[in-house]
Amino acid sequence: ERTGKVLGEFCRCYREQFGVALFNSVRYEIEGAGGPQAQLLHRKVPLEDHVIYSGNIFQYIEENKKWRNRFCVVPHNYGLVLYENKLAYEREQPPRVLVNSAGYKILTSVEQYLELVNNSLPGVTPKSGHSPILKCPTDFPLVLWHPYARHYYFCVMTGKEQEKWRAVFQDCVRHCNNGISEDSRVEAPAFTDAIRMYRQSKEQYGTWDMLCGNETQVLSNLVMEELLPELRSTIGPRLKGKAPERQRTWIQVWGWGCRGVPTARPPPARRAGSGSLPSPLGSVPPGFAAPFSRPLPKNPTEEPHHPHPCSFPAFVLPKAEVCVRNHVQPYISSILEALMSPTSQGFAEAREVFFKEVTDMNMNVINEGGLEKLPEYMEKLSHLAFHPVKMQSCYEKMDQLKLEGLQQRFDVSSTSVFKQRAQIHMRQQMDDAVYTFETLLHQELGKLQGKDDLCKSIQRILERVLKKFDYDSSTVRKKFFREALLQITIPFLLKKLAPTCKGELAKFQELIFEDFASFILVENTYEEVVLQSVMKDIMQAVKEAAVQRKHNLYRDSMVMHNSDPNLHLLGEGLPIDWSEECSGQPEAEPAAERRRRAKQVVSVIQDDEGALPYGAEALLQPGSPEPREPEEAHPAMPPSPPDAVGEIREVLAQESLGDGAGAEERLMNGTEGSAASEEGVLAAGAAPGGVTQQGPARDGDRVHCATAASPAPGAEVPSGTGREPACHRRSDKETGGHGDSPPQPRGTTESGEGVQTEF
Repeated sequence: ERTGKVLGEFCRCYREQFGVALFNSVRYEIEGAGGPQAQLLHRKVPLEDHVIYSGNIFQYIEENKKWRNRFCVVPHNYGLVLYENKLAYEREQPPRVLVNSAGYKILTSVEQYLELVNNSLPGVTPKSGHSPILKCPTDFPLVLWHPYARHYYFCVMTGKEQEKWRAVFQDCVRHCNNGISEDSRVEAPAFTDAIRMYRQSKEQYGTWDMLCGNETQVLSNLVMEELLPELRSTIGPRLKGKAPERQRTWIQVWGWGCRGVPTARPPPARRAGSGSLPSPLGSVPPGFAAPFSRPLPKNPTEEPHHPHPCSFPAFVLPKAEVCVRNHVQPYISSILEALMSPTSQGFAEAREVFFKEVTDMNMNVINEGGLEKLPEYMEKLSHLAFHPVKMQSCYEKMDQLKLEGLQQRFDVSSTSVFKQRAQIHMRQQMDDAVYTFETLLHQELGKLQGKDDLCKSIQRILERVLKKFDYDSSTVRKKFFREALLQITIPFLLKKLAPTCKGELAKFQELIFEDFASFILVENTYEEVVLQSVMKDIMQAVKEAAVQRKHNLYRDSMVMHNSDPNLHLLGEGLPIDWSEECSGQPEAEPAAERRRRAKQVVSVIQDDEGALPYGAEALLQPGSPEPREPEEAHPAMPPSPPDAVGEIREVLAQESLGDGAGAEERLMNGTEGSAASEEGVLAAGAAPGGVTQQGPARDGDRVHCATAASPAPGAEVPSGTGREPACHRRSDKETGGHGDSPPQPRGTTESGEGVQTEF
């Protein structure tokens, strides 16, 4: 009942905002407003035929209260796909669990999780000595926590492995949170504006952390935001049993509530009329085409009189300007400085990582054999932006973002919205830089002769790409700062002005001509006037920051017009397939063969078939049959910890200590510590017949050389000289995985819609 009521009200908001978004799309197309032209190329399909990561991980099964070994695959759409084992994945059997991680938080300790659970149901806290609702058999848990959805519990054996899985999970959350496509210029703005208008009608202003995921997930969060407090007050006092049992039951209760939203429907009155939410969102509600197709009147007297267009701004603008001057303007510079420092550090770190990876690749290629080895290393470099571990140092810079004091003043519930947005920009800039580099280098391949030409060309192209990166980075960051300042200040101003302006809007709506009333709304016009009142101060603050050059921002007057006019023509060609360049097979492969040879971005040592790592045999206790159905929580069976956690710890310790170094090597599945084993496999595969070939530079036999550090933004990158460069052997920081990976999981799509969250 509550779901139907909320969706019915939302459908009304959506219908109104759909007309506004349709009108604005035409308006922006005619006005042709746009920023400076990007200097870097943009890759259309970044991760086609690739998986991000795969490996074994323990999952806690709530049905039989046991920990099970699972084979987890993260495909190119960033959904978490859990199979019974690796063999089931290779045979394309249906997965056990599909998880869309939008809205989740990654916790690395059971204490963090228990604290969140205790806060979700006030007054229910287990006493000391009582068994907690979750026990982990290792010291390295990974918990996927969601305020309104089902939780997922994992664990691994080593700290390095925990860090790698944590980086992968965070990348999945970051990608899935951005689930509403920005390519749509009508449906997406209409949906997000309808969410904002609905929440403002409930007196809820400010940023909303749960505006994440696809449309179904966002609507589920919208319903649960209103429903959960009522469930807590109604059902909470009626829960029976000890504190841990009540907590387990409460976790299931909010999971049941959230599962009911995707299957719910609006009230009959909303379903029958045109006010229902278009499904899919691409359909246009009837009646919107009429105002655009009707001819304009030849004589102004044929139409009713309209009020002067300045009457409404004249009513709102003076009040808004006073509010801006008194409550916003003094704090704009402080907010901007808090945003600029971590964001600029993150982009600078991305620039440094790109420079280092290209320089290391240049050394390794020259040391190994020149042009013959280039495609192999370029295949790895091409997915640098999607390597969660290597990009982690860039993302971590945004953890420094804090709006202390300002956060309470402007009613900003959390800074996670701005952190994730900046991180997405970093990843996009990195991928654009890598794609531009490989496009320019691919163009030069036919002209190169020998190692000397190759080394000089790589250095020269790197210099060109870094200059383009600096310019695009400045443009992207300035746009991000402006948008973030608007997201912080506009809701605050609307809340401040609501008592004096909100009640007067209805009389202005009545003055709008009927044909235009479907796409010109007073509420939207009111927000535009408020935006104009503060936009001048925001633009001036960002401009002054660029003049200071404190964070390597270019001035607005510095515009690179057609600095490389032929570059964008190269980007319109077919995508470069470095695997074909490496194998020397230009002919097209069958689709099934390409699917079988899907590459993996993050390297991992795959376990032998039939072997269960981590002492999983001890976890699979006799007499506990594996459930064959997908692991949905049963209402009559609340989750509880395993009965023999102490035994599991003991067996795991014995297994890991008994095998010594061999066990340590076997347990470090997919960790950086297993690089030696990976290199050994590579060396063996590269030298058939037992002939040892010179491999890539490694840490064990490193020969140091004088290598130029990453130049400061705007500085010249030294090009190669006429003689052979002194490129010595260094560590190979790999971007891609080794060997072929099994086929992609069935049931997933590139858009991510095929992987739905299991609530």
